[in-house]
Amino acid sequence: MVKPGTRFSDNDIQATAAGKPTCTATSAAQNAAGAQATNAVRRGAGLPPVQPNPALARAAARHACDMAERGRMAHHGSGTKGPSDRVKALGYQPSVTAENIAAGPYGIERVLAEWNGSQGHRANMLIPQVRDYGIGQAIGADGKTRFWAAVYAAPRG
Repeated sequence: MVKPGTRFSDNDIQATAAGKPTCTATSAAQNAAGAQATNAVRRGAGLPPVQPNPALARAAARHACDMAERGRMAHHGSGTKGPSDRVKALGYQPSVTAENIAAGPYGIERVLAEWNGSQGHRANMLIPQVRDYGIGQAIGADGKTRFWAAVYAAPRG
């Protein structure tokens, strides 16, 4: 078994043991709260707002569940290389995609604040072309570790 905290690459961390996660769909209220927090950051940079997008929320929730099942925080999924693959599988045709991920005992307010305070995560939030947003979470097999994914995208055309 891999010990929690084991780093596989710069963006691949074993956060908890693999096992059966608790996976839930993102509610419209959660997705709207994430978009609102993202828009506060974007507004401060003079950028247009993002809109909560149900397809992106589904992609984010599925990826959070996949990470929780593996106990591993990573941008690649079990069968995908990144967020672009995941949103395309749901019919969203992106011109650009970006993704923020996290794992820990964090609720939505805390994870959004952590991303806002991180230069790399904030950079994803501030991609000028981004128009759509979705967030998802799952709870790891340990019952404590929350896995989060947020997807930022713009449709082609």
